[in-house]
Amino acid sequence: MIRHAWHFYYALGLVIKVVCVGFCIALFTP
Repeated sequence: MIRHAWHFYYALGLVIKVVCVGFCIALFTP
């Protein structure tokens, strides 16, 4: 279970990064 934990956190971090970038683009785009 711990062996697959890094893959889960990696995917979670990737999703958070994409959401943050998308939010920043939407925020700075008129």
